Amino acid sequence: MTTVSSRIATVPNALSFFRLLLIPVFLVFLLTHEYLMALITLVVSSATDFVDGFVARKFNQVSRVGQLLDPAADRLFIFSTLIGLAWGGFVPWWLAGVIIARDVLLLVIGILLANNGYGPLPVHHLGKMGTFALLFAMPLLVLAATFPSIDQIANPVGWAAALWGVFLYWWAGVIYALEAGRIIRIPRDATVAASDTVES
Repeated sequence: MTTVSSRIATVPNALSFFRLLLIPVFLVFLLTHEYLMALITLVVSSATDFVDGFVARKFNQVSRVGQLLDPAADRLFIFSTLIGLAWGGFVPWWLAGVIIARDVLLLVIGILLANNGYGPLPVHHLGKMGTFALLFAMPLLVLAATFPSIDQIANPVGWAAALWGVFLYWWAGVIYALEAGRIIRIPRDATVAASDTVES
């Protein structure tokens, strides 16, 4: 069973914070047409998302701060990256809109839960899988645009991963919405114990 600590100074938390710092770096490279450096930054950022989860579980460094910081870093990075990629013409605006709309849904759910005296819901594994697919897809789409010689391979694979990620992202969003509705409708004292036992 995973033990959740109150520690702040952990390797996974440092990696999540580092991922946040890479957001403006990526956008500067992208908007100044330094596509190779933008690609490298995107790959490094995606790698930190996979590594911090592995380290947290492997070395028992799961923390309350990390449970909030990691998904927040994921969403902010995906949000800013999508805006940058859409602005640069790498992906259509509708794709960015569909993904951002799901995060707006989660923001509304979080506000409703807070107004009813509850904390955020634990991260669902489908949401993590969707995030994984999107963080895998975005470097491939930039790679395809940066190196036309591999476009016929990287572009279809990148789009397949992106569409699968969108599907999983929204599936998890629907589950969050249903779970939030269930929690809000039942007495609070019956849910406190149950919510405390579920970890993200």
